[in-house]
Amino acid sequence: MSLSILNFAGSFGHTEERMALTRLLIGPVPLFVLQPVLHRIIRNIALRKPELFNRIGVHREKSFLIDPVNMPFALVLRPDPKSPSLRAYRRRHLPPVDATISGSFLTLMEMVDGRLDGDALFFSRALSVQGDTEAVVCLRNALDDMDGSVVEDAANLFGAPGRKILNGLRRIRQNGER
Repeated sequence: MSLSILNFAGSFGHTEERMALTRLLIGPVPLFVLQPVLHRIIRNIALRKPELFNRIGVHREKSFLIDPVNMPFALVLRPDPKSPSLRAYRRRHLPPVDATISGSFLTLMEMVDGRLDGDALFFSRALSVQGDTEAVVCLRNALDDMDGSVVEDAANLFGAPGRKILNGLRRIRQNGER
């Protein structure tokens, strides 16, 4: 379904139009459909890249709200290596968290992917951080120090369709979405 959404959205001209259409199509998707996908992604990352969780240190039990401001939901990450979790929540039902990282979906994706610098994004106000900033800095450092790409690993979990979606998102980003 996501692949067809991206193909359909990609047929529109401007980046803003494509992202608005994608939000419109994704918005009604029940979150219970996303939860198994997110669970699979975080479990795979925990198995393949345990150094990520170890590098976070004392902040492993903290909760991070990852808020893609142009999407109809937000994600809560708990990087506890014993029981890592990544869950989607509707904005009206967000749980309490230790820290919040906000930005556009594609900006957050590219930052996690290592293609954009988190400090530069923060100082240019493309990224907003609230709450336990020390925990956020540790999370960012852990991502920066990691070999490979968490985003590519997540896409690879879903084979050719996952890679095609990632490439489509990267093209949208290159065409100017901020």
